[in-house]
Parts: sequence; C-alpha cells; structure tokens
Amino acid sequence: MKVVLTKPLSLDAESDAYYKAPNLLNRILSLFKTVRPGSDLTSFQLPPLFNFPKSHLQCYGESVYCIGSDLLSQCNRAESSLDRFISVVAWSISTTRPVVFGVAPYNPILGETHHVSSGSLNVLLEQVSHHPPVSALHATDEKENLEIIWCQSAVPKFYGASAEAVVRGKRQLKLLSRAETYEMNSPKLSIRFLPVPGADWVGNVKIKCPENGLEADLCYGATCFLGLRGNLKSIKGKIYETSTKKTLYEVNGQWDRTVKVKDISNGKVTAIYNAKEVISGLKTVAVKDLEGVWASESTAVWGELSEAILSKDWDKAREAKKIVEEKQRKLLRERESREETWVPKHFTVNFTKDGDWDCSPIQRLVPPAPLVVPF
Repeated sequence: MKVVLTKPLSLDAESDAYYKAPNLLNRILSLFKTVRPGSDLTSFQLPPLFNFPKSHLQCYGESVYCIGSDLLSQCNRAESSLDRFISVVAWSISTTRPVVFGVAPYNPILGETHHVSSGSLNVLLEQVSHHPPVSALHATDEKENLEIIWCQSAVPKFYGASAEAVVRGKRQLKLLSRAETYEMNSPKLSIRFLPVPGADWVGNVKIKCPENGLEADLCYGATCFLGLRGNLKSIKGKIYETSTKKTLYEVNGQWDRTVKVKDISNGKVTAIYNAKEVISGLKTVAVKDLEGVWASESTAVWGELSEAILSKDWDKAREAKKIVEEKQRKLLRERESREETWVPKHFTVNFTKDGDWDCSPIQRLVPPAPLVVPF
C-alpha cells in the first residue's frame, strides 16, 4: 500500500508552489470550450494536470485537524455563553483555507475514507455518495468533551468567465459538557478566469446556537446581505440575540489576516482571530501505523496519482487516475448486476425536508487514527 501525504493548504507562500502546472489559464480556457455556461460540473472529469495531490475529503479534514492554535479548546473552556459563541465564530472562520487557483482536489470515490488524529481529537470522513458527491465528517475529543458532525455537498457550476461551487449541507459543533450545539454553513467558492484569474470564498454564513439564544451573520467577500462592500478576503457581520435581534457585537476583518469584534455597548474592539497564528506553519500529517491504514483511505486510494503529480510525470498520472476510475466503474457494474445498494460504513444518511442530506455517525466516538498530526 502506497500512502502519499502532502503539505496542508495554508497561508505559507511555498505551500502551493509544487501544485502549479504550466500555462494554467490557457489550459483551463481550452478545457471549458465544450462546456456550456450554467452547466453543472459535478460529473465533469478533470485531467490530472488540473488536480493537486489531495482528495476533497483531505481538504475538508485538514480544515478541522490542521490548525496552528487550539481554537476548539477555547470554545469549550470559555465561561460565559457569549464568550463561547465568539470563540465558535473564530473557529468557524479558521475552517476557511486558501485556495490554489487553476487546480482542484480529486473527486472522492464512493466509500473513500480519511482518518486522522491530532492530539486527543480524532477525525473520520467518508464519501457517502458519489452522484451527487456528499461527504460526511465526524470528529470527537473525549478530553475536551466535544463533537463535530458535518454533512456537505459541493455543487459546482460553470458560467463562462467564472465558476462557482455552492457548499450545501450543515456543520455542527457540539460542546457536550455545556449541552450546546452550534450549527453553521460554509461560504461558497468563486473562481474567476477573466479578466483577472483568481479564487475566493464569498457569500453568507450563519452561525446559531438555540441553547444560548445567539446568532451570527457573516459576509465573506464583496457585496452580500449587509449591503456592504469589502475586498475579496473580507469578513463583515454581527453577533446578535435571536429573540430580540439586538446586535451585541460587530465583526470586521479579513479571514487571511485578522478578524476583530466591536462591543456595541462600550465600543471596545477585540481581536478574535489571527490567520498567521492559526493557518500558517501547519505540519504535514505522518503515518503512525501503516498496517492500520484502511484500503479506503484517501492518501492510499490516490497514492500513485499523487506521487505522479508531485513528480510531474503526467503520463503516469493519467494511467494512475484511469486505474482508480475503471475500478470504480467495475464495482458499480457488479453491484448493479447483483441489484445491491451501496451502504456507508460509518454514517447513516437521509434526505432532509429541504432536499439536503443529513448524515449521522454510527459510532459514538471516533477511534484513534493510524495517521497523525505531529506535535
């Protein structure tokens, strides 16, 4: 089994240097010549030249287990409900990570998993659907008495000079000792090809906790619900009481720099998030127990392809990707011939009334993983 581990996406300038392929913009524009504006790109197959050596599952997982400051513990340890809510807002912002323009992660195969431990936090992800692509995440920390459950599906669409990926689904952070559940969504990814190429997180994020009666509305990027305009990395918003809609704090900053809150009652401004401390200098995951790595593990499923991309051996990369895809098509034909329905191993999956997916972990606790974040 070949397990290939790559640097986490971070603010560090060198972190994405080895993902770059030559003449990307020209290649992207030629790639989309046959794609009509408004098309759903969910089933669009990218050549390996446009992939960077990670699966979407790894990217989702990294935003939870790769972090330079222990924001999760702060969420749980804050004494007042308002301080805990502000800490959760900061943690939610920390899950926003830099995007490498022109390349995309692999689309996870059905049943693909990613299992990593960072200290006492154990994180497990599973691809619970392939068409449409739906990823589930479960993380538990017995020491801090907290649990994270995500179920999300990225729906990419092409608009000619740009593309957009709306991340549907919900994210939950449960502070079990406080009996509080925080629900939040994700911003969407906007990719511009012309006139100036780039990729940024944009849109509205809501964070709410029914138990303490608090909510936050955040706006990523340019103009959104607040009618305010900022730069592409900006975050603007407010924290308020659910029942009265009374604003308690204003939120302002940039997710790649610092974010501050202003107390409306006295005008005091406090920094709650520093990107340099949180998402720079991140450590690459290491193998602790190779025998414990499942065959479905992302870093093993795509090991040959990742190795080829890192060495820029594009012929080998095309062959490696073809082998993975053909194996999946064969397994699908076998299931169809037996009239079998594939069932996730680690989550139960249902549709919600709104047409979204709802994923519930089967196990109460995530076990320690064979892949670990070094201290």
